[in-house]
Amino acid sequence: MLRSLTLLLALLLPSLCAAQSCNFSATNMNFSAVDTLSGTPVNSTSTISVSCSGGLLDLGKRLLICPDIGAGSGGASSAAARQMLNGSSSLNYQLYSDNGRSVVWGSSSWPYPSRAPVYALTMALLNGSLIGATGSMTVYGAALGSPPTAVPGSFTSSFTSTYTSFYYSYSSATTCSAPSGTIGTASFSVNATVAANCLVSVQNIDFGTQGVLSTNVDATGSVTATCTPGTTYTISLGGGGANALPTARKMAKGSETVTYGLYKDTSRSQPWGDANTPGSTVAGTGTGSAQLLTVYGRVPPQTTPSSGIYTDTVVVTLTY
Repeated sequence: MLRSLTLLLALLLPSLCAAQSCNFSATNMNFSAVDTLSGTPVNSTSTISVSCSGGLLDLGKRLLICPDIGAGSGGASSAAARQMLNGSSSLNYQLYSDNGRSVVWGSSSWPYPSRAPVYALTMALLNGSLIGATGSMTVYGAALGSPPTAVPGSFTSSFTSTYTSFYYSYSSATTCSAPSGTIGTASFSVNATVAANCLVSVQNIDFGTQGVLSTNVDATGSVTATCTPGTTYTISLGGGGANALPTARKMAKGSETVTYGLYKDTSRSQPWGDANTPGSTVAGTGTGSAQLLTVYGRVPPQTTPSSGIYTDTVVVTLTY
């Protein structure tokens, strides 16, 4: 009987003396396509899972976890923006500890004020016999839709053990300003895709008030193209309500018309049209910034119709 009791104590002692041990894992954060021209943020999340174990002496203790997350392999341009990379091109994003995405999730090791949120677990009986604790934390992310100079393609930032230091210890602390204890890590990545995109806007052409149309009447308008860097595009101008050739478009008032033309150059020698007039469209390559293209209009000498307002609507088509 004495031997049995001694053997039983020998088996229990390791459990009584065991210290807490935690393992961490994290899911990747994948954003859908990011439109850097509109600058609209895209949201996503990642989940950090934790599983801790201990001995009988740990039962009921408060386990403080400070999950430091650094800048990631893409770095951080400021306290407001971490970065994903595609070669030398960067895409801004940020990680937050709240669903409102107002509190940046930081680290005690990086140069910005933001720190990790406090996460606490209580060691309890698991499955009726094991001492431990499990839980999860949500990391909220926002791809910020900037800068507009980000090239189309896939962007990523990796978080290895270099950037994730999850401190844990028994503590009553309520902040993670200076975390300490045992360090665990977890690896995950943040990914996004920037799609090729273009935006177009126009400024109308107004030939003003004229008398007899005996000489050229010139005016200008513009087409502004904003395309992601490296995106090639073509801009065509339709034939207007009369579906006419570039230099024979018609402004109309009822059945009466005024002939006019639209051109690519200030001398009005290069008509600006569409695919129906070969060589008359305008091509360009996006830079991420607005590119203003002047449209040169001309009303040539012609028989003057009755007074009134003459108008035409030309459809601007940007193809990329």
